[in-house]
Amino acid sequence: MTDDGQDLAEAQRAHWQSTYDAHPGMYGEEPSGPAVHAAGVFRAAGAREVLELGAGHGRDALYFAREGFTVQATDFSPAGLEQLRRGALAQGTAGRVTTAVHDVREALPLPDACVDAVFAHMLLCMALSTDEIRALVSEIRRVLQPGGVFVYTVRHTGDAHYGAGTAHGDDIYEHGGFAVHFFDRALVDALADGWFLDEVQTFEEGDLPRRLWRVTQTRPVMPSS
Repeated sequence: MTDDGQDLAEAQRAHWQSTYDAHPGMYGEEPSGPAVHAAGVFRAAGAREVLELGAGHGRDALYFAREGFTVQATDFSPAGLEQLRRGALAQGTAGRVTTAVHDVREALPLPDACVDAVFAHMLLCMALSTDEIRALVSEIRRVLQPGGVFVYTVRHTGDAHYGAGTAHGDDIYEHGGFAVHFFDRALVDALADGWFLDEVQTFEEGDLPRRLWRVTQTRPVMPSS
């Protein structure tokens, strides 16, 4: 990472931490639409354990736990994860939820092929360079079981905020204090190299509205020799 990229990453970490401190439960208690969809996909695939990256204060992680999955939830904000843990205790799902502070610019602290499914709602489109995103998806593939499913969402270049605010290069624009890496379709396709790309679905979220893709891809099962 360049010095400018490191500075942006640290600024974003501090911004999210202060935002969660100032606005506990900022996204509400109801799960996101993509999480509801992902739960059905994961269940159909026979998944039991879900790794959520960028879980924030936990509305989706708690939903997965209520749906009967065992959940490993990571985020780089200790404040968000503390809210998640309190929510799990209040909902009686603490036995199915574990949390870990983790920056996805670093290798995932998990062994190979150890989880059934991975979920990331708007995590890949944060202030990550293209190289960092590629490295993260490689790590996700490493920790997924063969046949495991990865569902993620990203804001794309058709979004109203694309090209607005402060430009940081690499299709990253900062608006209202939040930096976003806007995806084009070529990047989605590149990240699916070596996977089965099951679905790329457009949807909208929020008041702007934000325009996103929901992507589902599966790690292939290698034939036995």
